[in-house]
Amino acid sequence: MLNLNKPLALPSQLEWKFAHEPELLGWTIRARNYNTFVANCMFLFMSALIMGWTYFLHTTPGPNESVLSAYLVSLCFYIVCSLAIASMTHQRMNFAFRFTQSGVEYCNWKDFPKWALTFLKWLTGITAIFFIFMAAIDPSFLFGALIGPGGLALTYLSMANSKSYQEMQTEYHHHEFKWDEFTQLAIATNREVVDLKYSVILEGDDFVTRWSLNIFCKRKQKEKVAELIRPYLSPGVPFIKAKVNVPLSTD
Repeated sequence: MLNLNKPLALPSQLEWKFAHEPELLGWTIRARNYNTFVANCMFLFMSALIMGWTYFLHTTPGPNESVLSAYLVSLCFYIVCSLAIASMTHQRMNFAFRFTQSGVEYCNWKDFPKWALTFLKWLTGITAIFFIFMAAIDPSFLFGALIGPGGLALTYLSMANSKSYQEMQTEYHHHEFKWDEFTQLAIATNREVVDLKYSVILEGDDFVTRWSLNIFCKRKQKEKVAELIRPYLSPGVPFIKAKVNVPLSTD
């Protein structure tokens, strides 16, 4: 059976700074590290536009195109565009968190989604075979074969052969914080997140940076994580429950 809770494989370049200390708590998780409300609104808006374009494509077939061919072409158009939009608005980042006596370390990374290439390859092959088979019955399907599978093939080739695109889809960052650098602890009421505000002087800077560390938790674990963190914080650090909007990364 599928193991949906299987831990993520850590990046090979990861070296924990506090590796010499026993781990108090640690886990890996995939999370949407951005404002999901805005991303969901963008997805719904773009989906509505795509549906409008799909309807226009379906109702304006080519001069020799059959109704069935126009339907299949518009369906391929809708699937490809929807997948493209979803890949931008519903991306997930990989996270690894590690707590020790000294503080919190976390690593976040994003690998190039090779499954997307495999999916596009199979989808291109299946739709091409289907259109060729249907073209033997109705030659008008040859037009659909050029637009549908042809567009999928071009998308696959552009993703597979573009090093710049693959590098853009790959990230790696590693950060560590000591307990006395945190100035507020908050349990998010709207997401599975524990928010830690910090105040530090980053390496190479001569000014204080104040920002937030979002600790993405597994379902129904944020209260336990917050209670583990609380005793290690400096006396007087506020502990609250509040709505948390995940900020843009400082990386």
